[in-house]
Amino acid sequence: MHKHWDIFCKIIDNFGDIGVCWRLARQLQAEHALQVRLWIDDPVVAKQLIPSLNINLQTQVIQNISIDRWHADTVFGESAEVVIEAFSGGLPTAYLSKMRPNTVWINLEYLSAETWVDSFHAGNSKQGDLTRHFFFPGFTPATGGLLREHDIVTNNQLLASSKPLQHQFLDKLNLEQHNRDHSNRLKISLFCYPHAPIHALLSAMANANQPTDCYVPASSILPIIAGFFGKNSIVAGEVLTHQNLNLYVLPFLSQADYDKLLAICDVNFVRGEDSWVRAIWAGKPFVWQPYLQTEQTHITKLKAFLDLFYNKFDGINRQSTYDVHLAWVGNDISTGIWQHYLNNLATLKPLTLQQSHALATQADLATELVIFTEKSSKIS
Repeated sequence: MHKHWDIFCKIIDNFGDIGVCWRLARQLQAEHALQVRLWIDDPVVAKQLIPSLNINLQTQVIQNISIDRWHADTVFGESAEVVIEAFSGGLPTAYLSKMRPNTVWINLEYLSAETWVDSFHAGNSKQGDLTRHFFFPGFTPATGGLLREHDIVTNNQLLASSKPLQHQFLDKLNLEQHNRDHSNRLKISLFCYPHAPIHALLSAMANANQPTDCYVPASSILPIIAGFFGKNSIVAGEVLTHQNLNLYVLPFLSQADYDKLLAICDVNFVRGEDSWVRAIWAGKPFVWQPYLQTEQTHITKLKAFLDLFYNKFDGINRQSTYDVHLAWVGNDISTGIWQHYLNNLATLKPLTLQQSHALATQADLATELVIFTEKSSKIS
């Protein structure tokens, strides 16, 4: 087995790129006993997900992962046996010159549910003496799978079914006192891009007939939320109320705590790739906002996922899910659409959990990568 892996992460989409790479690095080390070096180009952003990261150090070890800073003048030593180029971010020319013909070079692509992914997964191209492999995460056995630690689904279900564990988590966030008498209120987490129709969603929550507690981890959308409540700014710890809506401003959460938040909520609004996959493993109904792209490509990606994930839902549940997703990405979410979605929530919950469990029976991304690297070496 190839024991030494390098992962190059160019941080473009703030937390999405580093979020996936950091989770992958930890899983490869913890579950496959690999020696992993994570190269990052923006330690300031990375530090928000890796709080113990010292942004002034060139190299350091955190959770048994070597984290190295990558910049234009970096002097590289010998390349690893396996090199992962995350999301077509490119490899430094100086590092490419160190790679050998038998180096397993993998371009880890973005996640998509589009049908063409199945046939493009595991393709390759020659670049001089090197072979660049294209590895596509995905939702079918013909793809590279989804990032999933071996115990995440079990842990999420344990938390979702245990009131004491939920109270313990809320107490950690200083929310237990606020939520002690709110067992009848809908719990929603909100993480989205700033261009989403946030005001319309909050208005819909406030006007719906279901009393709602909305939890918002600190991110770039806080100024927009502040504006909805007529404030200039808001900070972690604040509780804001409007009609049937209580909104709780949370601090920036670690990946582990964000997973727990998803597990205890009834509905999760997620974005991009990392939080999208985590919402699937939480097994709760969720609304996904894809990364905005030109020529409406993000709508194509959204519809492909909706067709795949919700294909076994009946007509009413399927339609309410489609309606809320398309309204959310189309900047036109209304109280009526939101209420219709809530009216179907009781049946959406078991169906979503069923889909989560079905996907969890497939091999996970880290395992698929390990298998793929061994096969690639034998072929070469």
